Amino acid sequence: MLDGSFTHEDFKRHKGTIHAGDLQWMTAGRGVLHCEMPGPEGGEGLQLWVNLAKKNKMVDAAYQELLKKDIPVVKKDGVTAVVIAGECLGVHAAVRTLTPTLYLDITLDPGSHLTQPVPTGWNVFGYVWSGKAMFGPLEKQTEGPEHNTVTFDKEGDSVRMENISGSPARIILIGGQPLNEPIARHGPFVMNTQEEINQAFHDYSEGVNGFEHAGEWKSDHVRKLEKFDD
Repeated sequence: MLDGSFTHEDFKRHKGTIHAGDLQWMTAGRGVLHCEMPGPEGGEGLQLWVNLAKKNKMVDAAYQELLKKDIPVVKKDGVTAVVIAGECLGVHAAVRTLTPTLYLDITLDPGSHLTQPVPTGWNVFGYVWSGKAMFGPLEKQTEGPEHNTVTFDKEGDSVRMENISGSPARIILIGGQPLNEPIARHGPFVMNTQEEINQAFHDYSEGVNGFEHAGEWKSDHVRKLEKFDD
């Protein structure tokens, strides 16, 4: 969460409100009904959807909430990195991910640079949230302007970024291990085959296989709206 607040609630009785600098990490697994609403002051944040491997698609739904004070931050030579997932400058994230993932919130002071190791073969991109930065080796740099995305080749083993401007640059660096599995999707479900999609809809409609009590669940937000309508 970058600014404001945001409340999450699901039918597994997980509930929490995060504020600027806090983090939610939800694993849908075999299925979860949830409600997400901004706080009264509004909010601004980033949301990332990560596919689960076939072997993990039917795990129990889970929810992790980390406050700003509990999220690892590393500072070195003008580089500040909030380690949301993965590792940076020897500091490991506190969040647990089933799909190998890198998620870093990096601020580069003017004149600073960072070379972030990334496993060869991973999909990686950087989003320049504010300022601008140069990406790539010194002999072949590419400028990343504010509010633009930079993608990287899978063949390399690191991402180099540098701030040559006179103001700080904030970059969201995200990477993940390709699953190389077939994808079938429909509505809210993402599986590997159409047969699994059909089974997911059946489980939801029948209230079984992880969706027990889903049909009778209402979020606090919906209950308040119903009370207001009455």
